[in-house]
Amino acid sequence: MVEEKNKKRVGILRGGMGDFYETSLKEGGDVILYLIENLSNQLKPVDILIDKEGIWHLGGIPISPSDLINKVDVIWNATHLSFSNILENFSIPNIGGLTHSLSSGNARSVLQNEIKNIGIRMPNHIVLPLYQEDFDGPREKYSIKKAKEIHAKFSSPWIVKSFTPDFSMGIHIANTFGELVDAIEDGVKHKKSILVEEFVEGKETSMHTVSNFRGSNVYAFPPLEKFSSNEKEKLINFSKNLHNHLGASSYLKSNFILDSKKGIYLKNIELSPQLEDNSHFHESCESVGAKKDDVILHILENAQNRE
Repeated sequence: MVEEKNKKRVGILRGGMGDFYETSLKEGGDVILYLIENLSNQLKPVDILIDKEGIWHLGGIPISPSDLINKVDVIWNATHLSFSNILENFSIPNIGGLTHSLSSGNARSVLQNEIKNIGIRMPNHIVLPLYQEDFDGPREKYSIKKAKEIHAKFSSPWIVKSFTPDFSMGIHIANTFGELVDAIEDGVKHKKSILVEEFVEGKETSMHTVSNFRGSNVYAFPPLEKFSSNEKEKLINFSKNLHNHLGASSYLKSNFILDSKKGIYLKNIELSPQLEDNSHFHESCESVGAKKDDVILHILENAQNRE
């Protein structure tokens, strides 16, 4: 067993401001529990909380982010991606970023523009900011007006989602203009921004890529689902290119959908692996004879050693 003083100190950053505070607390807590139950012989979890006012705390005591470099070896970010940028500014190694923070309109548009350079497409989308009567006009006309704007940009079917803390809530598939109006109206009732996205139908899969693993600069775990050799090769190449192009610190999960007529689309990305034993990441590790715990250790160590 590794002596306490020689264990790698893994800071788990959670909390933050905004609607996803509680979600972040839970996700960060799950990471802490996993590390304690599975890797406590090599890692020492360090709980770092950002309160709702944006104050960082370590052990219940306020701390400056810059001081963390002497308190931890690497950080697992379970809150908004923007906090990873703060850590990078202080040269503090880190992985992660709350998945929900990558679904916002601005982040999604930035990602879509970025990946155009490497020939990867995302479904078309429009983000409707939180409805404000002074700015958007009468409520009874708002949904129809926005539905017309969306219809002019891309055709049905559409997926309509509200940016609620539980991102699975308030999801509609609209096939007609009337259904689109009703879906937007329901989104307005949630009092959140709304994402309207082109519905791409096809086979979905997730690709996991890890830096400097098994002799590869970027190792892509093969897809678990059945694909043709050509499709499999494209998925592996797309996921590796994404990993490199986005500068993933050590790990990236790329979620794709394959439309038989339109080709491959990227749905979204995730920056930290899922830890549950029934997760897609766990199954992907097992499919190539790797232990999930060993891969997690590698991801953290690689992030720490990244130049």
